[in-house]
Amino acid sequence: MALFFDAAWFDARLAERGLSRRVMAAAAGMSEADLTLVFKDQRELSAAEVAAFAELLGVTAAEIARQAGVSTPVPGGGPDARITALERRVAAVEAELARLRR
Repeated sequence: MALFFDAAWFDARLAERGLSRRVMAAAAGMSEADLTLVFKDQRELSAAEVAAFAELLGVTAAEIARQAGVSTPVPGGGPDARITALERRVAAVEAELARLRR
């Protein structure tokens, strides 16, 4: 379980980028229900989720881990991880565009 999740910090970073929690969940490949648990300190982030949030919010994985209060090791930034993160971002953007078109 997370030690301390700074929901206000995450919400502020999302607002700065004009993004929603829904997009954040999609970018990390998680459900909105799982993200809600994270924001309530009832579920800890995985290393892959830390990396996805870092990519989405434009900060380091270490900063995400610190703000999330997780003991998850900071993920590596190898080429496969970067490609996966970019694919998640594209999927999140496509999902948000589809939602906005409805």
